Amino acid sequence: MKTQIALKEFLEKKVEEYNQPAFIKDDPISIPHLFKKKQDIEIAGFFAATFSWGNRTTIIRKSKELMQLMDMSPYDFCLNHSSKDLKVLFQFKHRTFNSTDLLYFIEFFRWHYSHHHSLETAFTKFMNPGDTTIENALIGFHQYFFSLEHVPTRTIKHIATPARNSSCKRLNMFLRWMVRNDSSGVDFGIWKKISPSQLICPLDLHVGRVAKRLKILIRKQQGWLAAAELTDYLRTLDKNDPVKYDFALFGIGVMEKQF
Repeated sequence: MKTQIALKEFLEKKVEEYNQPAFIKDDPISIPHLFKKKQDIEIAGFFAATFSWGNRTTIIRKSKELMQLMDMSPYDFCLNHSSKDLKVLFQFKHRTFNSTDLLYFIEFFRWHYSHHHSLETAFTKFMNPGDTTIENALIGFHQYFFSLEHVPTRTIKHIATPARNSSCKRLNMFLRWMVRNDSSGVDFGIWKKISPSQLICPLDLHVGRVAKRLKILIRKQQGWLAAAELTDYLRTLDKNDPVKYDFALFGIGVMEKQF
């Protein structure tokens, strides 16, 4: 095991290596980077994050396919679509996510954006003063997202919640994209009411494997408690921006096979 100082130096170097514009094109974050309007970035990012399990090439391809079906204007499509417009979506499918799920997501976005300027409020409205993490935001968002009438039972599995001890990898990744703000140009930093210090590290198989090899994650089950445990350690390296180390852990896990 590296000493903490040596480990911090090692991970900082890996963050610098992978938190670069060159990282974007092969990652699902490339989808929201297709857009300039804040709401388009939010919606495109949310879909890309939702689809983010499995092969990254397929995730990017299916996300682009959906954006094209929405005429590359997801915000306008969600707010102003007609019944005829929705018909082009009926054949869309990505793994277990199908058109039933897609139509509910669009219905939620239309309802939310008719009342709010940004998707940020769908998370921050559930946070309490003094919250050190976004746990309450994620629990509240899950309840809010499925608060409309006629929620398809099958769709609920596509949005995770800490209340069920999910690591919430995809939501945590989405929040990293929206909240973190640095000079690299990878993450967007367009949300200001959540602090980077409150984020939880997205925990997937790659990140978990590397974290265990580095002995900074002990818990075996990769649920919410494991994600929180890992992030607690990362805060000892950088209390203000612990989730920047996601670049290092994920990059090592995917690119450096010896880990």
